[in-house]
Amino acid sequence: MSLKKIFKSKKAISPILATLLLIVIAVAAIVVTYAWLTTYMDSTTQQAGVLPYKANVNFIEEGGVKKIAIDIGNSGISNTRIVGTYVGASSSTTQSLSTTPTSPISLIAGSIVSFNVTYTWTAGETYYFRVVPEVGQLTLAFQEQAPQ
Repeated sequence: MSLKKIFKSKKAISPILATLLLIVIAVAAIVVTYAWLTTYMDSTTQQAGVLPYKANVNFIEEGGVKKIAIDIGNSGISNTRIVGTYVGASSSTTQSLSTTPTSPISLIAGSIVSFNVTYTWTAGETYYFRVVPEVGQLTLAFQEQAPQ
């Protein structure tokens, strides 16, 4: 069969085009899956390195000024910084507060850092906290009751 007849024959061209189309679709699916997996694995590896936890919370009143002393630890293997601290009377109404020392606060792997927030708290009430580290999406959320 000559080349001229092969190119004119629709039966010869259709299987070739179908095969090429299937190969292109398979390669595209592999590329998309690979890109998603590498992105997912990179973010998971970074998050596993930072594991924040609440070490201690103290409600303090000094000279009429009410403060909350917060100790946050990092049991992970990576260093990070605390970039946000939120406190509120419910989990949905927390507000961003400035810290002493000011944010961002360095949090070394395997250590505990202490900082204060000025917040007018009421004895016996439960307060909700969110501490946001710089790395990953491991926001530390907890609640604590002010002493009577």
